Amino acid sequence: MPPVEGSDPTAFGLREAFARFVGHPGPRVLLPLSSAAVLGRVALGGWKRRDLGIAAGILAAEPFNEWIIHVFVLHFRPRTVAGRVIDPLVARKHRAHHLDPRDEDLVFVPMRVLKVALPAAVAGWGLGERDLRRALTGVATSYAMLTTYEWTHFLIHSAYRPRHALYRRIWRAHRLHHFRNERYWFGVTMHLGDRVLRTYPERDEVPRSATARTLGIAV
Repeated sequence: MPPVEGSDPTAFGLREAFARFVGHPGPRVLLPLSSAAVLGRVALGGWKRRDLGIAAGILAAEPFNEWIIHVFVLHFRPRTVAGRVIDPLVARKHRAHHLDPRDEDLVFVPMRVLKVALPAAVAGWGLGERDLRRALTGVATSYAMLTTYEWTHFLIHSAYRPRHALYRRIWRAHRLHHFRNERYWFGVTMHLGDRVLRTYPERDEVPRSATARTLGIAV
């Protein structure tokens, strides 16, 4: 595998990576909540095809959700509307993350966002699915997917180095987004969205961007 921009010469194993991961506020909330949701759903039983459909739908939508959120929310450019500057917290945090991709605190979804998103998922599935079991399937899968996203994103930006082909591809693509060109490779856990929407070029097909760190916005 060719060298990837932004590589860190230090490295550690998964055990240390996980210890650092759970040291942050977001994972300390997500891990017990997602575990409780999954265990609660298993305990309820009564599985139906609808459960499989819900879980499969969430997984199928994930690469496109990541792409859309990354492009239109995280890379949102500040604008003035009626004399008021619109610059959401998540966009500001993401710009800071691009400026310093190795800062662990900037890797995670902000706690202020989690405090809204996690209850919103419960409310949304509760309203959308009248059956408690199916609603909990939706909550459990959503929480598990978000936890997987946070863990993958953290691991990519940590000093852990990929040892398996699948993770190596994911690791390489996201680091190219940060250190090669911010206009490509928007996926984090999967890159189907990038491939379908044509933002997954070969490394040397696109030039090195001068704005990969700043996203073209003066700080």
